[in-house]
Amino acid sequence: MSFLTIGHRGVMGVEPENTLRSFRRAERVGMDAIELDLHLSKDGALVVMHDADVDRTTDGTGPIADKTLDELRALDAGLGERIPVFEEVLDAVDAPLQAEIKDVAAARVLAEVMHRRDLAGRVEVSSFHDEAVAEIARLVPGVRTVLIASRWEAPTQAAVADTPNIVDRARAVGAATLALNIRRLTLETAERAREAELRIIGWVVNTQQHLRLARALELDGVTTDHPEIRRTSRFTA
Repeated sequence: MSFLTIGHRGVMGVEPENTLRSFRRAERVGMDAIELDLHLSKDGALVVMHDADVDRTTDGTGPIADKTLDELRALDAGLGERIPVFEEVLDAVDAPLQAEIKDVAAARVLAEVMHRRDLAGRVEVSSFHDEAVAEIARLVPGVRTVLIASRWEAPTQAAVADTPNIVDRARAVGAATLALNIRRLTLETAERAREAELRIIGWVVNTQQHLRLARALELDGVTTDHPEIRRTSRFTA
């Protein structure tokens, strides 16, 4: 069984996250796929950034949704890099992409790009939000989708017996893969996912300890900030 290593926002441990520089390096070091994040600018551009505002990763301040693409382009995203739009990433690297969408509105704009450029085979779409996963699946039939979770309830916990567990949520929205926080991932959840024929990706795996855990749980792959995880994962069985 192949074991995937996905570059988190490129390789954000060594390059400015979600920049063309970071994505090119992720491809150069041989990541199997590259994860990135999408938001909409004030004028509807599909920009590649993780946070809802620009404060942490650029020299600007304020929400992305309050800025036009031209205003966002004027910011320094680290080492002189500019905030890219999604189609620039498509043209800059050839690697498969995992695009995380933050809401239904982003799903609709992404769907238009995916249809226009025939991306269903190259771009996997992920989200923390069930409704966003369901919307992209509705708009782009055949797209591969990923439901992400940081915290989720234990399926045997009586207090949440009426709440759908993470595996049931993934099946309800048609997701083929779960991307789960490696720090909270248990054998029980992994086994339930496998029983439901779901792939499982662990995030964010930046240490050998977490890489060994991912292997022990027989995950399908990991998301990492660091290129060296790619190299060592090939020798961790």
